[in-house]
Amino acid sequence: MSQPIIPTTPSNQPTYALPQPLLDLLSQYLQEQVTPTIEIDPCQLAYRWVGGRTGNLEPLSVNLFLSLDDLHGIDTQKSKLVQNTRQFLKGYPANHVLMTGTRGAGKSSLIRALLQAHHSEGLRIIEVARDDLQILDKIRAAINALPADCNCRYIVYCDDLAFDGQDESYRTLKSVLDGSLDSEQDKLLVYATSNRRRLLPQMMKDNVNIYNGQTDEVNPYEAIDETVSLSDRFGLSLTFHPMDQQTYLHIVQHYLNLEQQKISADMDSDAKNVLESQTMPDKIKKDALRWASERGGRSGRVAYQFSRYWSGKTQLAFADSQLVNNKL
Repeated sequence: MSQPIIPTTPSNQPTYALPQPLLDLLSQYLQEQVTPTIEIDPCQLAYRWVGGRTGNLEPLSVNLFLSLDDLHGIDTQKSKLVQNTRQFLKGYPANHVLMTGTRGAGKSSLIRALLQAHHSEGLRIIEVARDDLQILDKIRAAINALPADCNCRYIVYCDDLAFDGQDESYRTLKSVLDGSLDSEQDKLLVYATSNRRRLLPQMMKDNVNIYNGQTDEVNPYEAIDETVSLSDRFGLSLTFHPMDQQTYLHIVQHYLNLEQQKISADMDSDAKNVLESQTMPDKIKKDALRWASERGGRSGRVAYQFSRYWSGKTQLAFADSQLVNNKL
């Protein structure tokens, strides 16, 4: 039987080539598993990570219309968050922040308002979804690679952060917050929001098993400690509570006043006076309270949504009346 011919190089050394289909499969595998190099432009105010493990930082065009003064009913939480952020921007010690509590209370709005207030001082935001937390280390490395004279500081923002019992991605976040050898950062903080105070579920059955001795763990209480260890690594925890009726109506009035500034000067005086007035007519109060009742509670988000509904309805009615008058 004849021997196979082995290709040789000029130095008479044998070379081996993989079949093209196998090379294609290897290339595809590497593309799916390897995160591209992350580059950050300090001039870009905000990024969002998109595309999972092999994704990229997508620049965001941020609308900076919302200011800290527009957020009412959360003065205590706002002052603590602003103080922590200012310490961070000045290069002083500051903490990672976890904001928890009732939905629609202004947790996410505070992040946008912080950027509006402090972007000129070097504040930058990188939004990362819970399912993409595995790339935090690479983002941290990209921030560390910025020039030494770069005065920008980055907040990694995780919205609606919570994990189920089978989700292991929280361990990456634990390491970044506090635990790894290089977890102390002077240019990166994590600000997270959640409706759940404990980010990992705490099951009643775990306690029952411990009390009844029906558990295979030698130290069962350590399993409970694990469920609270993540939230404990946030140095600053801010809780947002449901608001009372007076605060809710005050926020409605504030947003109506903001909408008034956008209304054309030719709107009839009655409609403008309603928006400019510091005291809402009883009809609008009743509508605002009914709106909140139908949505299951009072919050800044509900107040904002009602103000858009009422203002839009008022402007549409004015436009329709103008159209009718023009036809007459």
